[in-house]
Amino acid sequence: MDRTYKVPMRNRVGRSILRVIFRGLFRVLFRIQITGLEHVPKEGAYIISPNHVSLYDPPFVVAFWPVIPEVAGAAEVWERAGQSLLAKMYGGLQIHRGMYDRRVIDNMLRVLRAGRPLLIAPEGGRSHEPGLRQGKPGVAYLLEKSNVPLIPVGVVGTTDDVLSRALRGERPRLEMRVGLPLRVPPLMGRGRDLREARQRNTDLVMSHIAALLPREYRGVYSEYVRDTAKTQE
Repeated sequence: MDRTYKVPMRNRVGRSILRVIFRGLFRVLFRIQITGLEHVPKEGAYIISPNHVSLYDPPFVVAFWPVIPEVAGAAEVWERAGQSLLAKMYGGLQIHRGMYDRRVIDNMLRVLRAGRPLLIAPEGGRSHEPGLRQGKPGVAYLLEKSNVPLIPVGVVGTTDDVLSRALRGERPRLEMRVGLPLRVPPLMGRGRDLREARQRNTDLVMSHIAALLPREYRGVYSEYVRDTAKTQE
């Protein structure tokens, strides 16, 4: 276990405060339905992988997750007015989209080796509309190097307009559906073969997320969904 990874005290305090605030706001503004939390490991490291429609997904998942996870998110969130205050208060790992950043990858692996859960959206950014996009191979790389399980999460209802609807008094329904822990096959090969194997593992992860989502949310993974009891219409 990597004992060198530590969350600064200001962020530990900030995370506890933000979780209480967001949990209260979500319950007041929305009708909340959460299923599958019994699948979350009681301890140890794992990756939390939700679909990512809007900026409301991460705070929704974090607010109701049984423990406080580390979060990897787009670096621009730390620069946007309003969002930056919350991002700096919570802390997390900043990903510069479209760039290879070895330091960020190493820090994500340090989180997992320290025995902590890590939340990362495998699509690599918001879709802005229901419908999964093809997942990026980064999540498969993390699974390959850390050998931890992954918890697929399906989030329903967090569209870009959901807050404005809530403020009009609609109280939209938000759902978080937590799937069974998943371990991907070990990877073999080099070069192109290895890259293709990583993408296959990423697609496997995405198919498990898709199986937790209604049909209109499955996007490019509609044909990947297996006919299992975990598929929810």
